[in-house]
Amino acid sequence: MASTFSPKHSRGYAIRSISLPTRSHPSTVPIEEELNKLKSWETSSSSEVERIFFGLSGLANLYECMEDLLKLPLTQQALSHHHNQKWVDELLDCPVRFLDILGETRDAIMLMKGNVRDLQSALRRRKVGDLVIESHVSSYWSLRRNTRKQCTKSLVLLKHSTEGSSFGASSPLDLNHHLSAVVRVLREASLITSSIFQSLVAFLSSPILRSKINNKWTFVSKVMRKGVLQLQCNNQEENVNELEKVDLALCRMVMDNATKDFEAENIQFAHKELEAVVVVIEGLENGLDCLFKHLINTRVSFLNIVSPSGRI
Repeated sequence: MASTFSPKHSRGYAIRSISLPTRSHPSTVPIEEELNKLKSWETSSSSEVERIFFGLSGLANLYECMEDLLKLPLTQQALSHHHNQKWVDELLDCPVRFLDILGETRDAIMLMKGNVRDLQSALRRRKVGDLVIESHVSSYWSLRRNTRKQCTKSLVLLKHSTEGSSFGASSPLDLNHHLSAVVRVLREASLITSSIFQSLVAFLSSPILRSKINNKWTFVSKVMRKGVLQLQCNNQEENVNELEKVDLALCRMVMDNATKDFEAENIQFAHKELEAVVVVIEGLENGLDCLFKHLINTRVSFLNIVSPSGRI
């Protein structure tokens, strides 16, 4: 199960295309441009974290364009005309699903940030071998484990939602050109949002590279077999993400039989990796905050169109 949700596999989240007519309409061109930028995300050679940052930023731009599209009188009239039909409800439900997952993910990231800050503070005050240090390390891995459980559930929901989605499939075939184009880009936006969210939660549910033997922390045998210890110490293992680097640094820090000089070096190394992961967490936090605002606005725009009386 662990390897299934590793971010190493996240590039396999294919972005499917809708089967409705693909002719562009002038009103949907800005969204199509943003979609094309995001589609380049999947084939990017950037690091996993850089790809996620790019994806979240691109989604914010995409949903900002979506707000403009939904404010057009032509779009509002067309959707209002079909407001009692099932496929319009499907359009309306998509932002809600993403908002739920986004909110849970954002909460998990904020908890992780606080926990990492506490660990950094403990390392500045204490030496390795103190029970306080091991307590903070234990708390960090406990949070990592809980975050992993939550994110793997979100990942399963996203994958099932994408694979079993009938979104747009029940829409009439006789839609006018504008409305067909609107449904198509909304469908594409939903699929690529799911793909980027899957990449994000897969990153947060990275396998925890540690085990506990005889009440002391050490590397798991799987990591040792892969030779990650030596490579990580030299910062040469490109397949280890920022969360896993912290795991490895903490394992290295609390190993038995370390000399005083080696102990100090390990603390410094752990500080470096913890600071790097804080930068990543803050980047994700900022990206999710911005996207959250635009998803909320998109949801409100839908509600104003299909339920002027104030559906919630």
